[in-house]
Formats: sequence, structure tokens, C-alpha cells
Amino acid sequence: AVKESSGNLEQMSRILQLTNGRLALLSGDDALTLPVLAIGGTGVISVAANIVPRDVVAMIAAFQAGQHGEAVRWHERLLPLIKALFLETNPIPIKTAMGMLGMIQPDMRLPLCAMSEANQARLHQAIEAYGLFKSAAGTKARGAKAKRKSDT
Repeated sequence: AVKESSGNLEQMSRILQLTNGRLALLSGDDALTLPVLAIGGTGVISVAANIVPRDVVAMIAAFQAGQHGEAVRWHERLLPLIKALFLETNPIPIKTAMGMLGMIQPDMRLPLCAMSEANQARLHQAIEAYGLFKSAAGTKARGAKAKRKSDT
């Protein structure tokens, strides 16, 4: 397998032609996952899947099942969130997003630094628009309920 992050679909197509199906081509760019699948790629090394794994899988599964309209709908839903996850150098935005969702402590080690306040606001808005804060609150509530139940 090869992770292709050039953003050049012509180059990716050429790789697939030259390897004649002997090489799995994975998108290294979340925003290009669906176009890469359309030219014969097999998946993605995803940043977005750290916070929306089911949605990334749903898009790929829909495409692979021949439900291209459904795959396009997932792609269009994911794009604004993906754009926000690349407002700054990776992995700063994804760690910040995971911190906002209570998944991790978003500590950065040099040479990385905290995301700018303006971009944090944009990222927060994208996460909120996607509905992830509601999901995270529900997950936390279910976890707390399970913990209380296990304490009895």
C-alpha cells in the first residue's frame, strides 16, 4: 500500500495504472478520499476519523457498495469539518478538536504550539455545526451512568 498525499489526482491515476492493481493506494488527504476512491484508490489515512470514524467509514462503505449518491452526501457533510481540521499544521487542529470534545488533553510539544484563538473559534464552530458536542455530551453521560451503575 502507498499513502498518496500529493493532491494530484493525475499522478495518483498514473500510479494505479502502472501498478495494475498490485498496489493499494490510500488517500493521505481527507478531502480527497472520495475522488481517490473514484479513480481506484482503496481508502484513506484519515485525520478526521479520529473524531468521526463512523462517518468516514460510512462514506467509504457507501462508495464501495455502489451507493455513490450516499457517498457524495457523506463527503459533502464531512468537508467543512475536514477544512477546519487543517486550519493549521497537522496535528495541531485535530489535537485541539479532540481536546474540545473531551477525548484527550490537547498538550503540544515543541515545535508545535497551541492553535491560535481565531482558528480555535473557527474549529469550535465547525465541530458545533457538525453536531459533535451533542454526541460528546451523550457519550460522557452514558459513561457516567455506566460508572455509577458499576459502583453499586
